[in-house]
Amino acid sequence: MRQMEFKMERTGLLQVDEVLPVTEYALSNSYYYVLGRSYAMSGNYTTLERLKTQDGKTEGKVVDIKETPKGFYVTVEFEDS
Repeated sequence: MRQMEFKMERTGLLQVDEVLPVTEYALSNSYYYVLGRSYAMSGNYTTLERLKTQDGKTEGKVVDIKETPKGFYVTVEFEDS
């Protein structure tokens, strides 16, 4: 199992145990991921840290949602190794 953290701008959009699609986007030398219908976005990942996807898409399960002084963060778990 692999876990990734996504930044969410407002709360109430997601619930723990919800399974959502994740879409991969490429930058010039890194990748980032968008959760669901743009509910949250990941940081940038290098090619070696890249999530295994099929045609740029995969699904993940929300395991935690937390509020910090910097905003809301969603932890998503994937079957990826």
